[in-house]
Amino acid sequence: MNPLVRPLGNSTFIWKMKLCPNATIDGFQLRNDRTMQRISLLIKNATVVLPEGTARTSVAVDDGKIVDIDPAIQLQADNVIDAGGLHLLPGIVDTHVHFREPGLTHKEDLQHATRACAAGGVTSFLEMPNTKPATTTCEALADKLAIASKKSLVNYGFYIGATRENLTELQNAQRTPGIKIFIGSSTGDLLVDGQKDLERIFAETTLPICAHCEDETTVQQNTRRYSMHTDVANHSLIRDHRAAVISTSRAIDLAIRHQHPFHVLHVSTADEIPLIAEAGPLVTAEVCPHHLLFSINDYARLGSLIKINPSVKNLDDCEALWQSLQVGQIQMVVTDHAPHTLEEKGRTFPECPSGMPAVENSLALMLNQVHAGRITLEQVVQWMSTNPARIWNIRGKGSIAVGLDADLVLVDLNLVRTVENSGQYTKCGWSPWDGETLVGWPVRTFVAGREVYRWTDRGGEFQEGTCGSELQFDRVR
Repeated sequence: MNPLVRPLGNSTFIWKMKLCPNATIDGFQLRNDRTMQRISLLIKNATVVLPEGTARTSVAVDDGKIVDIDPAIQLQADNVIDAGGLHLLPGIVDTHVHFREPGLTHKEDLQHATRACAAGGVTSFLEMPNTKPATTTCEALADKLAIASKKSLVNYGFYIGATRENLTELQNAQRTPGIKIFIGSSTGDLLVDGQKDLERIFAETTLPICAHCEDETTVQQNTRRYSMHTDVANHSLIRDHRAAVISTSRAIDLAIRHQHPFHVLHVSTADEIPLIAEAGPLVTAEVCPHHLLFSINDYARLGSLIKINPSVKNLDDCEALWQSLQVGQIQMVVTDHAPHTLEEKGRTFPECPSGMPAVENSLALMLNQVHAGRITLEQVVQWMSTNPARIWNIRGKGSIAVGLDADLVLVDLNLVRTVENSGQYTKCGWSPWDGETLVGWPVRTFVAGREVYRWTDRGGEFQEGTCGSELQFDRVR
């Protein structure tokens, strides 16, 4: 390992610049020591989760980058924050959200959604293609990026969606992390479940692929079986274990035969885990808080609020998903933030739509599990920051290290707050965790060294204007 990429103390950092005033560290330009005498931000005395371990130290930021990590930093800064008693984490990277813009902005839009991100410690997101119009062309992708450049408080990226007929668009797409396929759970052009179509996409494209894996034939058969039932709990019988397993197995087979990097979205069953584990490093996977924390037992109190695709499953599945995270068979925790209005969710089953908001509470939900002793803070960082950035090849994100982007979140592991619908920043204005008291919350969020959110006794305060930037992707996994 190049010793220059290790965190450098102030004196060592300046000394190296005097020797090589125009040197770079992994592409990060070191400037002359006169310029470095004053920086934009200094976070002092934090307990920082670093790649090599957690330590009490200080972090210096300038020009949007982390420039030094050392407890004895003496540089002058425009903004000095004494973070004693707080933990500093890399910003959360949520690589699975539905922010509904364009076309569905009555339930969510980028302005509200990215404020929710900031409040939740999420500094970067990747959004799915099922908007109106769907993001299935390079032109539609460029349009979304242009909208985000004017509205997003945090960093942004967008998948391109596969159809039966847009292979050329998928082959030519740039400025995107990868291709999203709805092998189930969608309609119209975005539903791709024909074997010939799937074979061509896996064989003839190069971008990483992710997929919603539920077997459409099984779902339709089960739908006919339960067509006369209005109990929302039947959703888990319609979108059952078998539907998930058949589709995940099918997709992994395609990935292995075509040697195509593949990511399994929102794993919901214990039965899928061995398939993923046996596939090797070519295949990665994620889990969502609702599949970790809700089960079919929760339909009685929450009803259609937890109607989601894939459906919530049994308590045994929840436990297996936790275990798979612990051993690395599933690599990341993301939200699948998919808001609908309460009026829409209040419709009688099966007309009530599937999906729930989560982006502003996901980190707090996981910190609450840290407080309970189930997981460690370092695991939260690995699952919610480091691994998402690594798996989706997001440049400069996911860790606190010299030369990386200063996307940071300060958390108070002892802060006790109750989730309340009235306090949600998402446009839909509700949470399935309404009324739950959690211990551990983000209190300050920074994007490229700029503070975009702060929790105060009066509530949340936001930086006005657009602070986020388009995410950049390295193509080698």
